[in-house]
Amino acid sequence: MAKCEICEKEKVFSMQVSHSHRRSSRTWKPNLRTVRAVVDGTPKKLTVCSRCLRSGLVERA
Repeated sequence: MAKCEICEKEKVFSMQVSHSHRRSSRTWKPNLRTVRAVVDGTPKKLTVCSRCLRSGLVERA
């Protein structure tokens, strides 16, 4: 499964419940982006979620 390399956020499984209370399986996926970031002084491709990008946890190359 795809996962954020900073905060380990990944796909979540749960039940979707309709108005008549019929239940079906459903997934919530994180908003992942592939970005070039500086890791140990060298640029490297990382898969990170948009929350980590907005909060400044990733220094872009």
